[in-house]
Amino acid sequence: MVDVGAKAETHRIAVATGSIRMKPETLALILSGTAKKGDVLGIARIAAIMASKRTADLVPLCHPLALTRVAVDFTTDEPSNTVHCRAQVETYGKTGVEMEALTAVQVGLLTVYDMCKAVDRGMVMTDIRVTEKAGGKSGDWKA
Repeated sequence: MVDVGAKAETHRIAVATGSIRMKPETLALILSGTAKKGDVLGIARIAAIMASKRTADLVPLCHPLALTRVAVDFTTDEPSNTVHCRAQVETYGKTGVEMEALTAVQVGLLTVYDMCKAVDRGMVMTDIRVTEKAGGKSGDWKA
């Protein structure tokens, strides 16, 4: 792991986004709330939050962090049959939370896939990336 012992503790924020494309009937199932496994986006939100808190267990050499805030939002785009995920993760610490935000988005989208794979195995997760970060020695950054 990188030594962050000499770094100053600052308010750290990272935002990550990603999307999952699917068949129109799959999105309709999600929007209607009639998926066999339940409320797809509600469960995906909880999975994303839980995953952000476990990032250090999943990614080797990633520092375990005490997160102070995790907000995960899903939006749907019917014309493109896409669900978009946005995660904002915050902490006060010596290292950033980009990995936690990315983990939240990916696991949120994986949960959508898992809950809908019986009706659409061709879903595609795409454009998963950090879109902004704030805090720390390197300062603020936006994509």
